[in-house]
Parts: sequence; structure tokens; C-alpha cells
Amino acid sequence: MHIKYACLIVICLLCAACGGKKHPQTTPWGTPFDSGNPTAEPTDTAQRGSHFTLDDIIEHGELIAFTLSGPETYYDYHGRGMGLHYLLCEKFAQKLGVSLRVELCQDSLEMVRRLENGDGDLIMYPLSKGAKDLLLCGVNKAWAVEKTNTALADTLNRWFKPDMVAQMKQEEQLLLTTPRVTRRVYAPLLNRAKGTISHYDHLFQRYAPVARWDWRLMAAQCYQESTFDPRAHSWAGACGLMQIIPSTAAHLGLPQSQIYEPEANIAAAAKYIAELTQHFNDVPGSEERQWFVLAAYNGGFFHIRDAMALARKHGRNPYSWAHVSEFVLKLSTPQYYRDPVVKHGYMRGTETVNYVARIRDRWSQYCGVAKGGSFGPRTTPAPARATRKHRFK
Repeated sequence: MHIKYACLIVICLLCAACGGKKHPQTTPWGTPFDSGNPTAEPTDTAQRGSHFTLDDIIEHGELIAFTLSGPETYYDYHGRGMGLHYLLCEKFAQKLGVSLRVELCQDSLEMVRRLENGDGDLIMYPLSKGAKDLLLCGVNKAWAVEKTNTALADTLNRWFKPDMVAQMKQEEQLLLTTPRVTRRVYAPLLNRAKGTISHYDHLFQRYAPVARWDWRLMAAQCYQESTFDPRAHSWAGACGLMQIIPSTAAHLGLPQSQIYEPEANIAAAAKYIAELTQHFNDVPGSEERQWFVLAAYNGGFFHIRDAMALARKHGRNPYSWAHVSEFVLKLSTPQYYRDPVVKHGYMRGTETVNYVARIRDRWSQYCGVAKGGSFGPRTTPAPARATRKHRFK
């Protein structure tokens, strides 16, 4: 009997302990942890899931806009967002004092669905006047916000003025027609008689093996990028001999303080070329692969993959630059950049195709002048027929 009472007392004590106050678990740095109810604000649109008011947008410092890819809406140009609607929306975000994030959608139905789900704040695409359950506002009353977000709609309407459209078109045209790179003009060959291409030949020879390229091909690319001007810079932010943009420099471990230094710039470019080469390992033949790498260096890896997907879909060889370059050009046509196999939309393909062609032509010229190539085409004469008879005959 005493044993029975003792067991009951133990059980009661355990129940009392379980019913006591729970101490929350904490991380090693002392903040509460609750896996079911995270306290931190989600940053990814897939986790956001709630409608942000204008005050929320300003507090969090980011405006998320949905659009479709196109020359008037949004496209990537050398790492810089372009397109009339994008540039206008960027100006509006600057007015609010926040950054702008663009989310590309496949069609208008996806834009509306994601806006209604709270994945973003604004549709910066001209919608029809019959759009239901949305507040049309902004540029020519054709952009849209969620129906309860009246503060954002009113702010957009007060900010937008009709003459902004013409001003922004003019600004965009000026950017696209102005030479992309500000540089001094250097001769494509420093000394033809001596076979010297540039002051940086020794650096191309040192770092081209990192990319497994002929150093003269790297020199030809450098001339196309900067005309051998180490202080060259573009309005899109690309810097130095090989025109490396700051985000790529950070990815490659090139400090911003060294981005204009010739050796550091060329070394980083060689590392980047080697990285792009790995992305195109499925392209057979090292020389053929070089054209894809050059195109990606100029126009972006994902756009070139889109062109390869189009070539495959239309029965062409996706591993031949001669075939793929046709579809790089076609990515400026709605029929092609809106094709379901295209994941990254519109691009100005003419510039990229011309970029590759000019470098190929200049490389051939350099191969005829400068010696000591590696990993490049054969520049020595073909073996001559033997003049002596076979001694064992």
C-alpha cells in the first residue's frame, strides 16, 4: 500500500512539472527560436504571402514589381535593367527611397495571380481597362496594385506625369546609342613588325592558360571590350580592360579597389571565362565552345541557353554557333522571346552576334602577326612531303 501511494505522489509531481511554465528554446546567440512561428520577416516572394501596404514597402526598403519581358517593359542589358516601364518604375522606387526588384512572369494571368497572393506589390505592365479586382494606376492608368492598396495607388497617380514617358524614352535611346564604353582609342596592334599586339601581351600569355584559350583570342576580346584602355568604364558599371561589372568582380573575388589594375582585371576575366566554359561543357569541340563563351560574356549565359533551346525546338543544331546565333538574333522578336522554351525573355541579340564575329575576325588577324599561341588554331604550315626515300625500303 505504501508503494502504491509513493507511485501516485511521483506521478503527481511529474504532472505538476509538465504543467509548469515552459522556457523557450534559444539560439546560441540568445534569440528565441520557434520553428513553427518564425519571428524574422521573410524576404523571398514565395514566403511573403501577405499584402504589403505602402508603409510596409518603405519600411522594408523594397518594391517588388511583376512584368513580362520585352523591349518596352523589361530586359537585361549588360547587367543593367532596361525598358520604358522598368525605367519609370525605377524612378518611382527612387522617389520612395526603396530598391526595385523585378519578377518576370510568363503571362498576365500569372502576374495577377501572384499580385493577389501577396507575392509582390505592383504590376508594371500595361493591363486592359477591364482588369477586375485590381486598382489601375500609375503610367497611363495601366499599371495595377492590389485592390485594398489605395495608398500605393494614390502615390503612384500623384507621382506620374504624362510627359515622363517621352522623357524616359529619350533617356533610354540616349543610353542605347551612346557608345557603351568610355575609352581612349588605341591601335589594334602596337607593333606589327615585332608581332606585339598590346602593352599587356605578357599578361594575356600568363593568364590565358587559366581559361585554356589562345592568348591572342583573349587579346582580341580585350580590344573589343576596351581598346586596351585600363581605365575604360561603361554607363552600366563595367570597368577596366576586360569590362568586368562590380557584381561579377565580387563573385570572382576581385576587390573593387583593384578592378582597374590590368593584371587583376585580366586574371579575373580569365577565371570568369574558365567558369563560363564549364557551363558550356556540353558543346563539343573547344573552338566551337569559345564562341558560346564569348556570346555569354557579352549577352549573358541564360540568354544563350534560351537561344540553344530555340535552335533545338526548330530542328537546328543547338551546339553549333552558326545555328544558335540565328536564334540569338530572333530573341528580339516577340514570336521567339515569348516562346515557352525561353526562360529569360527579350535580348538585343544583334550586339552579341556582332561582338563574337568581330573578335573572331580580329583573332585571325592576330594569329597572322603575333606568334607563340596556345590552345588556338594551327598557325604553322602543314607538314611537307619527305624528300628522301625510306631507308628501310
